[in-house]
Amino acid sequence: MPALAAVSAELEPFLQQLSSAITGQQLHKLVLSKYQGTEPLKQLQIRPVMLKQHWQLSFTYKYQTNDVTRNFSADAALSEIKTLLGHSFSAANLFTAETEVQLSISKKGKVLYQQKRLSQQLNTAATEHNREKLRYLTLQRPFLRELGVTDAQQQLIPAMSRKWKQINKFIEIFSGAVQDTGLSTRTRLHVADFGSGKAYLTFAVHDYLTNSLGLDAKVTGVELRQNLVDLCNGTAAKLGLQGIAFEQGDVKHFKARGINVMIALHACDTATDYAIHMGIATGADIIMCSPCCHKQIRPQMQLPPVLAPMLIHGIHLGQQAEMVTDSLRALLLEAHGYDTKVFEFISLEHTSKNKMILATKRKQPRDNSKILQQIAQIKQFYGISEHCLESLLQ
Repeated sequence: MPALAAVSAELEPFLQQLSSAITGQQLHKLVLSKYQGTEPLKQLQIRPVMLKQHWQLSFTYKYQTNDVTRNFSADAALSEIKTLLGHSFSAANLFTAETEVQLSISKKGKVLYQQKRLSQQLNTAATEHNREKLRYLTLQRPFLRELGVTDAQQQLIPAMSRKWKQINKFIEIFSGAVQDTGLSTRTRLHVADFGSGKAYLTFAVHDYLTNSLGLDAKVTGVELRQNLVDLCNGTAAKLGLQGIAFEQGDVKHFKARGINVMIALHACDTATDYAIHMGIATGADIIMCSPCCHKQIRPQMQLPPVLAPMLIHGIHLGQQAEMVTDSLRALLLEAHGYDTKVFEFISLEHTSKNKMILATKRKQPRDNSKILQQIAQIKQFYGISEHCLESLLQ
């Protein structure tokens, strides 16, 4: 990539500002994007962390199907960034407490450099290297008190500690997806949460978008049980919240209206397929599902002879059916323009329904013929005649 390598001198103003932010421990975040190499790497996110009382920088390499994290000292981090920028990456966004700096390098090697002051200061304090302590919300948020997560003194109720951890883990995942897709720069966006229940996560999403990001967000909770719809609308009214409302209904009958983010946690069996289909049909930038009750595929599965001795055990057959069902869902999302990850949402000690399918809309189209062939091969291998999501998409 000679065009990129040739612009090193023009990168100096940016690198000097970056060096100052790192040595002064003022760096809030650095994102390197527009990867130019051969790996399936989308971007590199860099944040400060505290490791054994030392300020360091955590590099998260975000691949299409997984993330890899490495930690560097300040000097080593700066050296690594200098090596990558202009060679492997052609764009960067640098955030300090008061400033955002944008850098991009064109294919012809022209460097574009833009700096602006932030309207709200960012907190540049390094986070402890302990995922349990990473919090995207604070216990002082009023909705947590109304939903019974905290008491009148805004202290966590011990019985709700698992729910509190689940809320924060969800917002951590949601935050990353919002940043990756560029939704954080939108002036307005619409989130639909299907099967919202008591709406812990629905209120958390609204709070994060409106208070943390300052966006004009419309958040709709859809719930089949009318008593919970009334309860949640009453809570929103009591708190004087704008842009959040709850409707009675289910995912099969809800009419999509310009949804940017589709959420469906613990939707039973094919309800997950209907939710994913709705997200694709409405062109959602983010689709987040936590499937459960995988019933459709299991009765169809014809055991390949080589697997029969393992799958005669009901628990193994059930786990295999879940894996096949959700793998096909992920592949179908890939075939319809999404980058997809399937991972553990939260530890099994907190909930047995811990799988997350996260799909973010791909910015550039690509040939999906290979993916469709893989879907057909999996169905043939297991003797599957129908997958609900595939039928809906046809």
